[in-house]
Amino acid sequence: MLEITNDTQLAAIDLGSNSFRLEIGRLVDGQIQRVDYLKEAVRQGGDLDEERNLKPQAFERGLKCLARFGERLKGFPASQVRAVATQTLREATNRDEFIRQAQKVLGYPIEIISGVEEARLIYQGVSRMLPQSNERRLVIDIGGRSTEFILGQHFKANTTESLRLGSVGWSQKYFADGQLSERNFERAEIAAESIIDMITDRYIGSWQVAYGASGTVGAVADVLAGAGFAPNKIERAQLDWLKQVLIKAKTAERVNMEGLKDDRRAVIGGGLAILTAVFDTLQIDTLIVANGALRHGVLYDLLTDEHLVEDLRSASIERLCKRFGVDMTHAQNVSKIALFFYDAMQACATQKPLLHWAALCHEVGWAISHTDCNKHGAYILDNTELMGFAQSELHTISLLVLGHQGKLRKLGADFDNQDLVCQLMALRLAVIFCHSRRLPALKHIQLLREKQQFSIQLPEQWAAQHPQTHYLLEEECLLWQKLGWPLAVNY
Repeated sequence: MLEITNDTQLAAIDLGSNSFRLEIGRLVDGQIQRVDYLKEAVRQGGDLDEERNLKPQAFERGLKCLARFGERLKGFPASQVRAVATQTLREATNRDEFIRQAQKVLGYPIEIISGVEEARLIYQGVSRMLPQSNERRLVIDIGGRSTEFILGQHFKANTTESLRLGSVGWSQKYFADGQLSERNFERAEIAAESIIDMITDRYIGSWQVAYGASGTVGAVADVLAGAGFAPNKIERAQLDWLKQVLIKAKTAERVNMEGLKDDRRAVIGGGLAILTAVFDTLQIDTLIVANGALRHGVLYDLLTDEHLVEDLRSASIERLCKRFGVDMTHAQNVSKIALFFYDAMQACATQKPLLHWAALCHEVGWAISHTDCNKHGAYILDNTELMGFAQSELHTISLLVLGHQGKLRKLGADFDNQDLVCQLMALRLAVIFCHSRRLPALKHIQLLREKQQFSIQLPEQWAAQHPQTHYLLEEECLLWQKLGWPLAVNY
């Protein structure tokens, strides 16, 4: 069994039809963090001859790239490296000879994986880098010579399919004359739809959110973002807009758009035709661009269940706190008291995890300065990638960290949002009650809420025994009074 500890480096090599990629990562608290990433546009998918042999120039490009990857991987144990080849080498008649020479220059075994296995690994990579949720997902990856479709939930792929249509193959077949014409797009889309039709019964209506991974999806999204459309998502009408731009350019060589990389220019026509067919056949309105890809799935597949964490968000927060030297005993105390007050308010239970995570990392800003640590902490959360979180979740946590101390009016928060108000109130009260950095006794303390009014009930002698906490509570009452959410302290 592979012995893996924190900081163990793992490597994945993806021999794709358009590009070869090397991803090196290290295991940190059950998650893989990038150490290095190399990519070369080898374009083997466009260099199969009539007998489906890799042409000599494609053969040579692939070997030279893998030799460079091999130099980077020198010293890696074989158990920590996995190389996989996809559709082009599945098709190539002379694949055995290429693999023999490729393994020699790379220094590690190379597997030619099936389309179904490729789909499973793609979902593994995508799901590990998506926000955690219970949503049923459709994941699509349009590669150079194949397209993978996966239905899954959480980290499990339930239905997988790999179809032999890709941006390189479709560009060669339907745009071989180099003309990006209306007629060529129509032929390419109809042909793609006829193939995708074979899987529609299993896929239509079986998902809630659609995601696109790497390849054509990433290339189209980059072009659309460069044209001023919203980043990281693709809508159906935008595909028609892009098609008209390409038709106006007439040939791939004349396409000059911000965000379009040189290695994608020659295959943008075929890729767009397939993507349009996918939208229409599977009845997709919006496709979200996912960060994960096949190579990430290969890395995670090197690990066993004991190495992985199911709760990515908690692991991300714990790693963030460790990185910035947070006093975890105090952070846990603040979380415990905050959740106690939040439960007393009978607020939305689904928001409790966000309050818990905000309490744990409310002092991350101390690593920069104790002065305005709430502002530093909010900045860190807004500018750090935390796996498992949606942007909306991170924004809420950042807002709570920003608002855990100081004036409330400057937050720019929506104080008509009762759940957010309850979260802020609970966290601020917890910080006050834990100001001495000890866990306070809550046995005789009650928090009551009636619509937009809050009151804390304390024992008679409590104020005399806790003068600093009493003073901080009085100041807190004044701040909430100004916002129309009165807080009273009763003895």
